[in-house]
This record gives sequence, structure tokens and C-alpha cells, in this order.
Amino acid sequence: MDFTFTEEQQAAVEAARAVFSDVAPDRTPSPALTPGAVAEDIDRQLWNELARTDLLGLTLSPAHGGVGLDPIALCLVLRESAKVLARIPLLESCAVATAVQRYGGSTLAAELLPRAGRGELILTVGANGRSGHDPAELAVTARPYGENGKSEENVASAEHSGWVLDGVQSAVPWAQAADWIAVPAHTAGGRPVLALLPRTRDGVTLADQVSTSGERLAEVRLDGARVAAHELIDAPGCWEWLRSLLTTGTCALALGLGERVLAMTAEYTGKREQFGFPVATFQAVAVQAADRYIDLRAMEATLWQAAWRISSEAGGPLPTAADVAVAKIWASDGVRRVVQTAQHLHGGFGADTDYPLHRFHAWAKQIELSLGPAAAHEEALGDLLAAHPLG
Repeated sequence: MDFTFTEEQQAAVEAARAVFSDVAPDRTPSPALTPGAVAEDIDRQLWNELARTDLLGLTLSPAHGGVGLDPIALCLVLRESAKVLARIPLLESCAVATAVQRYGGSTLAAELLPRAGRGELILTVGANGRSGHDPAELAVTARPYGENGKSEENVASAEHSGWVLDGVQSAVPWAQAADWIAVPAHTAGGRPVLALLPRTRDGVTLADQVSTSGERLAEVRLDGARVAAHELIDAPGCWEWLRSLLTTGTCALALGLGERVLAMTAEYTGKREQFGFPVATFQAVAVQAADRYIDLRAMEATLWQAAWRISSEAGGPLPTAADVAVAKIWASDGVRRVVQTAQHLHGGFGADTDYPLHRFHAWAKQIELSLGPAAAHEEALGDLLAAHPLG
């Protein structure tokens, strides 16, 4: 496997590092000391800076004012954002915009994409369903709404004026700051669809929730919320593709966070002395750090394999979903082991709320479980292997 990045992808990384260089992980109150959310809003200053450097339109085509790069470039930027715990909906907004570009109609694309690329419009997505354990599209129903104002369950999409959504999506990230929310749903025939609607539309209510990392989430309740026909994407594979991109982006966040935490651990153990020697020279410390380095390299290899499959649409003995599942298994287990080892090797200093390690630990726990823990993806991988026997 050749994971050499293109000049354009490397340029995106350099631009991201320049933007994130001034971001401090402890810019907000500690989640350990804050009973509710650590802040009411996203980091608007950072968001505007990303827009200024065209990083919000990274995966959008030039026709929509974007740069025209692929999901691999997005994952590279997400990796850098996690190293500073950037409080922005970069993954959600860019992933939804990319899905709209790929599967949505021209009307919806023209309405959302140029403004999203300029940072004027924030997008998010409900990917957790009602509980986080069942498929997200099953938590919301979508039924056609006829021109005569009555629900028409069996009418063809071209013959009705819109759709009505009912249901709940829990733990929607950055929903209070978002302008539009992408909602996976299912039709009467069980077909998954993706609806996009403004946060302020009638029939949409938000209830505050708080993540493990102290960030605001929302339970988005839909009670007869209407969307126009062009605001619902019913192209086959749309929701599955978007969920794969979201999952792979989460793996990129896990990798960036883990790399930063291991670097912090190396710096601390290189300076902390016992018996007149840096603790990094002790065999027990070195072996644990080496194990975590191996975790990070496995996380990296599986991440780029999944991102490459999504970007290239290359075939293989298993569907792309299998590579995504493998990446998330490594990301979830790996990032947990990295932060646990870091806490252990830092000793009591790692629990000091004036030191940022505990923030990375909280974010790691949130990332580990986002879009399913390792066990859920192991089950999904088993199903794919059963359905596509190898050899």
C-alpha cells in the first residue's frame, strides 16, 4: 500500500497546521469542573479562519466555490484539528456538504454548498438515532405530503410537494450552532433517505444534551416537520456513504488526538526523573509507550485504507464498509489504550485540571463511542464476512 499524499493534500495539511497553531486546548473551562456544557457556541473565530483559508470547502468542487479535493484531504485536516481539540463542526459540516454534492439535486446544492464553503452556513447531522444502538434511519419516518395537503403514502416522489418527518435523533453534535440539520429517515417501504432542513423550521425542537467532552449536543425531535421535495435525498446509498465518511472522519480525529497525547507523554517522561534518571529510560515505561506507538500506526494504516476506498470507490474482496469497520475498531480501542497509558505514565500529574491531559481523555472517550464502539463494528464486520466469504 502506498499512502503517499499528493501535493494538494499536503498543502491542505500545512494550511491546517497554520490555522490550528494558535488554538489552545484549554481555551474553554474544564469539562471536569463544569456541570453543564463548557461553552454555548462553537469556536467562531476558528471557524471564520478556516473559511478564510478555504478549508471548509476542501471537498467541494470549484463549481460550488470549493477546492475540489477528496475525503482523504478532509481526514488529514481533521487529524490536525484533533491535536488541539478544535471545537468546530468541521467533520459534520464538510461530510454533509460532500454528500449533498454527490447525491443531492442541483437546487439543494446551489442553496447550501457555496454558503457552506464560505462558512456562512453550518451543517450537522443526526447519526445516532434514538439511542445510539439502532440504525439512525429507523428513528425517523418520512412520508410524502401531497399537493392537496394530505399525506399520500404511495404517491411517487415526482407527484407530491414534500415530505413529513416524525421521530427523534439523539446526541446531534453542534446542533444549536448549526443552520441546517441532515436527518436520516426511512420511508413506508423501509428505504433509507436523507432529509435536510433548517434548525428553526416548524416541527423541529431541540433539547440540550452534554457530551463526555463537555460539548453541547441536542436531542432533535421532529413532530410533523415538513421538507420540500428537493430537500430530501432518496438516491440509493446516500445515507450509507455519508455514515461511512462520518465514521472514517471520526477515526481521523482519534488518530490526531492519540498522536498528540503520545507526544505529551514522551515529553513528560523525558523530563520527569526518578533515582536520577528520566523515567522514559525505564524499560516498563518504554515498553508501554512502544505499544501505544504500534496502536497509532495500526490506526493510521486502517484509516487511510478506509479513506482511500471511500475516495476512489475502488473494489475489493469486501465492501468499503468492511474497511470502515476495521478502521473504527482500531480507532476506538487504540485511542482508549493511548489515553489510559498516558494517564498512567503521567501519574498524579495527569489528573491535574490545570494540565490539558484530562481534556484529551474526555474527548477520547467521546470519540471512542461515537458512531458505535469497537464491539458494534466487530459485529458489523462479522456480518460482512459472512455475506462475502473470502477464498
